[in-house]
Amino acid sequence: MKTDDFSYDLPPELIAQEPSPVRDACRLLVMDRTTGALLDKRFFEIGEFLREGDLLVANETRVLPARLLGRKRSGGAAEVFLLRPLPSLQTSPHEAYWEVLVRPGKRLKPGKNAVVDFTDTNGEVILTAEIIDWANHDEANALEAGKTAIANSAAGSENTASADDPKDDVPAHGTGERIARLSTPLASFDEALHAAGRLPLPPYIKGYAGDDEMYQTVFSRRERSAAAPTAGLHFTTELINRLKAKGVDWATVDLEVGLDTFRIVEEDDPRDHRIHTEFYTVSPQTAQAVNEAKRRGGRIIAVGTTSVRSLESAFDEDRKEITPRDREQTSLFIMPGYDFRVIDGLITNFHVPRSTLMMLVSAFCGRDHLLTAYRHAICEGYRFLSFGDAMLLI
Repeated sequence: MKTDDFSYDLPPELIAQEPSPVRDACRLLVMDRTTGALLDKRFFEIGEFLREGDLLVANETRVLPARLLGRKRSGGAAEVFLLRPLPSLQTSPHEAYWEVLVRPGKRLKPGKNAVVDFTDTNGEVILTAEIIDWANHDEANALEAGKTAIANSAAGSENTASADDPKDDVPAHGTGERIARLSTPLASFDEALHAAGRLPLPPYIKGYAGDDEMYQTVFSRRERSAAAPTAGLHFTTELINRLKAKGVDWATVDLEVGLDTFRIVEEDDPRDHRIHTEFYTVSPQTAQAVNEAKRRGGRIIAVGTTSVRSLESAFDEDRKEITPRDREQTSLFIMPGYDFRVIDGLITNFHVPRSTLMMLVSAFCGRDHLLTAYRHAICEGYRFLSFGDAMLLI
């Protein structure tokens, strides 16, 4: 198996730059995952392929205004991108600690000069980010690094990293994420973030100036993600209610979507790729709904790849059913050969070539079927990626 096995030529003009004006009016390519047979439909027609007793499971996460554009205290523009919070370090409502990405990286190494200010529309500084240490993908190590940096800063320790120290050009664990202390004079960090932050649209969407709520699902709740669970964008409240009236049940999980969703696999062998850890929650109510649907012969239809990873990660091998999970970590990397234990169907968008998402969907329906479907979608002018059209594999 090679990464190139999951590549295809995506015409740039098919990358959707804005959402469908009506969420459920987008196109829907329906695939019989056993035979590969295809049907061209509209998303509002999805109920034709669902039946009483089926259970749709969607990711209810909400996207943070995680992109912060400001100026370095030392001069020059800078960007800080919030990846995930480190709440155990917080001591005041006026501050927060986050694992972040920064730009320019070489000028924002941990140290006393790595400070960025962010302003409101009146030009007043309402939020400040101080880069205090390198991060680590393991949360426990990131928290420990943050505590050490705080202690060093409070003591004026000589061990605090200097922004000009050559040994800090590359962190020991080989990644560029940092830990930032964010502080504000406003009543709370949350207030400052919503005044200064911007919604982090994917890098292939250029110049979108529409309603930010179109990059949020209608059922979204807690703001924890750096990207939207895009398969859920096509649902309207009215469509969900129509499906429920038909006897199709609805449940949610919560997986905090990270930036890895935008990244292609660089390694020739995908098994050498390190997928980033993400946090997910499966409530007792959702676990019960899934297990009961399975027992009565209903199908579990995952709304999006993040729901797939949540449900499959929550499967208990000993009990042969899913169990509740409360913000647990998953680094589940699904590729062809994976034995699906929970899901029976999948709603998903069209994905970036050479991505882990292409591999997950290939594992579910077969690589040849998927690439045939993508060729059909390209010929028929379907819209691709986050703001694009959808597929139903069943």
